[in-house]
Amino acid sequence: MSHITLTPALPTDFPELKRRLQAAFAPAVIAEFGDSLTEPIPSDAELAESFAAPGVEVLHVVHEGKSVGGAVVSTDHDGSHGNLEFFFLDGVSQGSGVGFAAWQAIERRYSTVRVWETHTPYFEKRNIHFYVNKCGFHIVEFFHPGHPEPHESPETLQHEADGTGVPDYSFRFQKIITR
Repeated sequence: MSHITLTPALPTDFPELKRRLQAAFAPAVIAEFGDSLTEPIPSDAELAESFAAPGVEVLHVVHEGKSVGGAVVSTDHDGSHGNLEFFFLDGVSQGSGVGFAAWQAIERRYSTVRVWETHTPYFEKRNIHFYVNKCGFHIVEFFHPGHPEPHESPETLQHEADGTGVPDYSFRFQKIITR
């Protein structure tokens, strides 16, 4: 695998990264829900909030001099706990080993992190395979309407309960780094 680098994204890059991230998630979203959803998953609002959160670093995944994906990463105050908020590759780079090389680059960039966490929707089977079988994460929690994610807004929970929203079924993954 060619060398992968991670470069910080500028705020002017965010609209394009957001569009590419949503495009990377679109095939699984359409396979699960059809094309009837009124907004992409993840939503524009969710991505804007994530990109602007304190302590977040938005990164380009660069392969052979070209941005082929991105990552949104945060760490706690002492750098021992990391959260992979979002991670994506453009369609042409998926399945080529670039994702695993990019994950290794993330681990090197944040070498003080001892516990990593991330989430993925239940319908993203390729993500589940990638995180568990390739990167060494473990599934530690399953969120569903009876056990909602703690950070869900009351409005989202109400929309799920009354059938006007998409139920949030997702997994929380964790990887403990032992060095």
